[in-house]
Amino acid sequence: MTEMVFGTTPVRAGDPILPRWWRTVDRWSLACVLGLFAIGLLLGLAASVPLAEKNNLPQFYYVTRQAVFGAMALVVMMVISTFSPRFVRRIAVLGFAIAMVAIVLLPFIGTDFGKGAVRWLRLPGGMSVQPSEFLKPCFIGICAWFMAASQEVGGPPGRLYSAGVAGAVVVLLALQPDFGQASLVLFSWCVMYFIAGAPLYLLCSVLGVSVVGAVFAYGASEHFARRIDGFLAAEVDPRTQLGYAANAIQEGGFFGVGVGEGSVKWSLPDAHTDFIIAVAAEEYGLIMVLAIIVLYSTVVVRSLLRLRDERDPFARIAGTGLACAFGVQALINMGVAVRLLPAKGMTLPFVSYGGSSVIASGVAVGMLLALTRSRPQGRISDVFGRGRS
Repeated sequence: MTEMVFGTTPVRAGDPILPRWWRTVDRWSLACVLGLFAIGLLLGLAASVPLAEKNNLPQFYYVTRQAVFGAMALVVMMVISTFSPRFVRRIAVLGFAIAMVAIVLLPFIGTDFGKGAVRWLRLPGGMSVQPSEFLKPCFIGICAWFMAASQEVGGPPGRLYSAGVAGAVVVLLALQPDFGQASLVLFSWCVMYFIAGAPLYLLCSVLGVSVVGAVFAYGASEHFARRIDGFLAAEVDPRTQLGYAANAIQEGGFFGVGVGEGSVKWSLPDAHTDFIIAVAAEEYGLIMVLAIIVLYSTVVVRSLLRLRDERDPFARIAGTGLACAFGVQALINMGVAVRLLPAKGMTLPFVSYGGSSVIASGVAVGMLLALTRSRPQGRISDVFGRGRS
């Protein structure tokens, strides 16, 4: 029976790779990612100059590095987005194995760069890498593979395997300690498990265990307790990062104080990374913040809509996990800046400075674009109809 094409452009046999990729990729999501990267460079021109002067470096040192990292990330994203779901799965398995080895080695050869959490590996030439950033998309890919395999007739207990992998990753990240990344990993797993057909009571049980774990972490980790106490305090110390960020957002108003006129970048040590949204709000106002939110929302919503009728279980589960993780990471970063969430040290994808963050975001979005490409396929209801028959 001739296959139907649901909302897609048919792929003609013998097409060159690039024309076929251009016809099938989600060009709106691709444009939004390019827009986020451009905004990141624009904000980096403002936010990173004070840090460069403080460290006796050339004025645009960090902006130049961000442009290089971003170019690498975009190349990686484009290349991965041309792959098939099967090849994406193989990349995820290989990347997960490498990232897990790196994370296990962190307590022995890692560094914290004075931030209180051992999350980085030093590389030759003054470079460093944060393995947890690359672990996230690969974790989503390998768990989606397990969950998809469990839906096959006579398949393995993939959901159980994915739960074991998720537990191991969360524990390793919490030991760094990196509770922000651990929470994001656990959230991604819950979303994928829900899409794969998990009962609601099981997800509620996971939520209960997470609450118990948070209470334990509060008592066992001074790093975690300090951030929670700062979040719950009735008054925000104006000399803290949260205080500076809150004041900058208030000063920005609707249209901002003007390009280059902001002052928060001179006070915040992480203005170019974790609190880049405060720089955007102060200098460009609410308009810029809303534009950033729209760009992230467009990528997430369009990806979920394209995955809604995806027939391949792996592509549907992994794509949903990647899209939700991408959006929630942005939400957490912005939520911290406006004091809706405790400080987590999480970057804004493609906007914040950081080689590991930007390149890992390129990997994640490249996988997402590959999984949401239009492919000739029948409606997903056809699959369930054949299963009942």
